[in-house]
Amino acid sequence: MLPKNADNQAKGSGAAAPNGPPGETAAPIMPSRMEGARPAIVRRAREYSGTLAEDRSVGAYGDSKKLIVGREISLNGEISACEKLVVEGRVEANMKDCREIEIAESGTFKGEAEIEIAEISGTFEGNITARKLLIIRSTGRVTGKVRASQMEVERGGEISGEIEILPEAE
Repeated sequence: MLPKNADNQAKGSGAAAPNGPPGETAAPIMPSRMEGARPAIVRRAREYSGTLAEDRSVGAYGDSKKLIVGREISLNGEISACEKLVVEGRVEANMKDCREIEIAESGTFKGEAEIEIAEISGTFEGNITARKLLIIRSTGRVTGKVRASQMEVERGGEISGEIEILPEAE
């Protein structure tokens, strides 16, 4: 027997009841009690007050200019105007006009990089210029031409190649 309100809805559908006698119509599918308890998630496009430059929340450091190359991902080419590059995979590139690079233990960077700050826990091969600071962690390996204003090397970290200490910028 169908509920009174469901009976009226089911009569016009003509659908047979799944395990009932022929000619009897199926009851409409009713949501369970748990479905009614969950709030609907509504996603809206982000609103801003005009141009992106005017909106202080868009383009903040690390927000829109952060590039992450994940594990098992390879990237080739040229990288510019990047606030921070995080390398967990493999990158073969030339990097200019960027602020910071972080190479994770699993990461490899091959090429040239001109940045302000570099933190290397993985492998770097090529030419690197760190205008402010170069940090080589205990698992880090750097091979090539290294130029930096300040340099920190943890016990276990390795540097192989030409090293030049730059005068500190005022």
